[in-house]
Amino acid sequence: MKRTAVYAGSFDPLTNGHLWVIQQGTSMFDELIVAIGTNPDKKYTFSHAERLDMLRGALAGFPRVRIDEFHNRFLVDFAKENQASFMIRGIRSTQDYEYERVMRHINADMAPSVTTVFLMPPRDIAELSSSMVKGLIGPEGWEEQVSRYVPENVFNILKKWQTAPHDEAV
Repeated sequence: MKRTAVYAGSFDPLTNGHLWVIQQGTSMFDELIVAIGTNPDKKYTFSHAERLDMLRGALAGFPRVRIDEFHNRFLVDFAKENQASFMIRGIRSTQDYEYERVMRHINADMAPSVTTVFLMPPRDIAELSSSMVKGLIGPEGWEEQVSRYVPENVFNILKKWQTAPHDEAV
């Protein structure tokens, strides 16, 4: 039986932390669906299309990864509709753990057939987040710092974004 998992996020922008979770997921499952979700409570820096481009560029070499999206739906319902028996969630901190622990139980109530798998990144990327990456952009020398934390295609998008007016798409 094919083992399919979903890993969802906003990926605003995609980081090496996200990439690590995706690499782990591809080693554990036959198919990994990387899905961009839309959270109405979040204000995104990059458009939906830009975030999809980041994922497509960074994941082109992952044959068992499918990129998808979902809007105004529960992740667990998206997983069921895509015959995914697993959802992968990254845990970086105790705050992540507490939030994800609660969500795991709620999701199990909604869909007992979908199992949540928690992955904890290695120490060198444990603190990495999209917000942290965006916060590093701008000061002199930012390129050297940020290039360590994101895939190359994302870094190129960030360089263009940094020089463009922020009310316009890159």
